[in-house]
Amino acid sequence: MTPVDARALATWLAASDDDALIDLLRRRRIPPEAAWSDFFDAAEALLDPAAVAKAAPLLSRPLVEAIDLAVEADAPVPPGDERAQLTRLGLVSPDGVPYAGVTAVWGDLPRPAASSTGSRHAEPEDDAQLAEQAFTALSSLADVLSLAGPAPLGRTGAGTLGAGDRRRLIDAGAVADPDAADLVIAIGLDAGLLGPIDREWRVTPEGGAWLLRGSVDRWATAARRLRDALPAALRTSSGGWLPLTHWHGAYPLDPQWSARADRLLAQWRFWAIVDGSGRPAGWAEGFATGRDIDLAALQERLPGEVDRIFLQNDLTAIAPGPLEPAIDARLRRAARRESRAQASTYRFSAESIGAALAAGEDATALAEFLTSISLTGMPQPLAYELERAARRQGRLRVGIDAQGRTQVTASEPGILDTLAVDQALRPIGLVPDGDRLVSRSSVDAVFWMLSDARYPVAAVDEAGDVQVLDRARLVDPEQQSAAEEGDDVYRALVNRMRAAHSSDDADAAWLGRELEQAVKARSVVTVTVRLPDGTTRDFVLEATGLGGGRLRGRDRASDVERTLPVSSIVSARLS
Repeated sequence: MTPVDARALATWLAASDDDALIDLLRRRRIPPEAAWSDFFDAAEALLDPAAVAKAAPLLSRPLVEAIDLAVEADAPVPPGDERAQLTRLGLVSPDGVPYAGVTAVWGDLPRPAASSTGSRHAEPEDDAQLAEQAFTALSSLADVLSLAGPAPLGRTGAGTLGAGDRRRLIDAGAVADPDAADLVIAIGLDAGLLGPIDREWRVTPEGGAWLLRGSVDRWATAARRLRDALPAALRTSSGGWLPLTHWHGAYPLDPQWSARADRLLAQWRFWAIVDGSGRPAGWAEGFATGRDIDLAALQERLPGEVDRIFLQNDLTAIAPGPLEPAIDARLRRAARRESRAQASTYRFSAESIGAALAAGEDATALAEFLTSISLTGMPQPLAYELERAARRQGRLRVGIDAQGRTQVTASEPGILDTLAVDQALRPIGLVPDGDRLVSRSSVDAVFWMLSDARYPVAAVDEAGDVQVLDRARLVDPEQQSAAEEGDDVYRALVNRMRAAHSSDDADAAWLGRELEQAVKARSVVTVTVRLPDGTTRDFVLEATGLGGGRLRGRDRASDVERTLPVSSIVSARLS
């Protein structure tokens, strides 16, 4: 980096609007808390060799090739999109000349070899095979979101799925193996259906709504979001994507890119947007060029949804095809799904029905719902279980007392004695208080712990009426906004630089900076001084001090110490 380059970049930064500055800071991944006082600080930091090396992996292949040619030919980057992008990134001047800080390190940057792992030449699959894979992927993601709603998935410090939750998803049949679990989580994140909050992955409000949509709408929504989430270097100007064989070379200076490209390719194949050879599915051919998905073609290939089930005497329900999402969601509240396929099996039990009633389901309404969707009527064993669960329900009630504490009351006092000695309930700290138990834990925490322990519990409001508690712990929109850190995080930094630039004369500020650096380095500097008669004179000084509005230095020509008023110095340059 040279002072001339730093000043030129600082001038360009000061002349840019706030949106352009924030875009540069975000794309260069500058920490919002950077301790820059003005645009000169920013320019020096952006052109520092370490900062240039950090920015290099972010450059797409066309941008890397543009700088390669400019550095090799010692010529500007030709006018066009590449020059405009590199200028906006603070790597070349507006006339296309790479800054010295860029050329100084460019030739020494590592050039990792692009992997061809994802560019396999598999035999193309037909659309029937892809439709089967699409249905499997849809079911898998829906199962993962259903499981993550009431019990968010834990993530490690490295950002991977925790081993316990990985096993939970496999045991529940949501995914086939650990690799599939990682793919489904990644798709959910890229599609905005899952969101990271602290050390958890939670279902977003969009994910909750997605679960209630039809299969075609689910697949298309996730596919659109996956395309939108692609890095810019993989997108075409028409809004589509580059051929998959080009993906590994998209960021030639990023040593981590090849592995990321492999993960993206695996996600797209898993979601059946493309087949193993990279060919788009028939319903996604226009999608690949920037148009929308052919929903009618996709509907023809996916199995049709059904709204009826067979209720069996063994307390099972069999769906002869994929259930409509709203029916499936309600059925899962009262039954556990045992098999996941186009024809699924659900099993009712005293515990599953009790959990549904505890969560706010009404026994009569549940019986009416099951009867309305059953092709075989209501079997007597299931009707008996519903009646039995209804009789037991509400023997324990959880609510708030007059002091705002959580209290547990019972229709049969003996049950409270059982709760008080149940070691599994120790975390909620139930304490006897007359004819009730009280706890410092929240109503939700006490309710769900009692429900999980299979006690016949109901939540009540202050009037004593039963209320419904939603166990789903979705991403709070405010938490999500804070986690995503939008452009506003850079606003304070931009405002601070703007204030410094507008309060002082830019030329004077830059001159002061040059003189300070010369003194710190004990450099030999040529200063041009305006004399009282209006003429100018150059002095070649070894700078030794700066203070009180004066520059001190030893004059190289006369070997005497000179003190010059800074206000009279027109310019300074290293000799």
